Amino acid sequence: MLGNAQRSLRTAVEQRIDSRVELLERQSGGGAVLTGPWMVSASILLPHGHPLLGDSLVACYRWLGQLHAATLAQFGVSAYALPPQALPLAQAMLDLRALSWACFGGLSPWEVVDAGYRKLVGLAQRRRSTGVLLVAGALLGAADWRLLCEVMGHPEDEAILRRRTVSCAELAGRTIEAEAFASALAQAIGDALTRAPCA
Repeated sequence: MLGNAQRSLRTAVEQRIDSRVELLERQSGGGAVLTGPWMVSASILLPHGHPLLGDSLVACYRWLGQLHAATLAQFGVSAYALPPQALPLAQAMLDLRALSWACFGGLSPWEVVDAGYRKLVGLAQRRRSTGVLLVAGALLGAADWRLLCEVMGHPEDEAILRRRTVSCAELAGRTIEAEAFASALAQAIGDALTRAPCA
């Protein structure tokens, strides 16, 4: 899926895709995402002023990142939501150039990482007058970074994406069934929405 800021790339990308890829445009986020059986996504639409949105663009990610980390822990995945103050250290540790064209090519506060700051869960949002759409994507299995890099015209970035990301299955040492994780995540999101005080 092309990011919100990548519509101008559509024609060039269409010339590189084949039958393995269906090109879509997402309304949230700025970088491209390659979805597939390795990813479980969640979308939550909240009205403006909802307590879970916090008081800033960054704060609204906190609960969702922490919720993902807690849910992953149930499946034996050790990870945490990256607080804003840890972001400079994480970027320095990665010591790699930014890949602004790929959602999983960089880090933002409250995205979920392992101890080496490798990204497992990406977060994005879209704000409209009717509310705020929060979107998350968790890498349960190994993503096909080669395919994404080829389609987007950046084959040289495959190694960088592989170093900056890790799958939940790799950390857990076993396959994590998408249906089981999606069910647990939906339950956790529902619980969070139920517990949130009325706006």
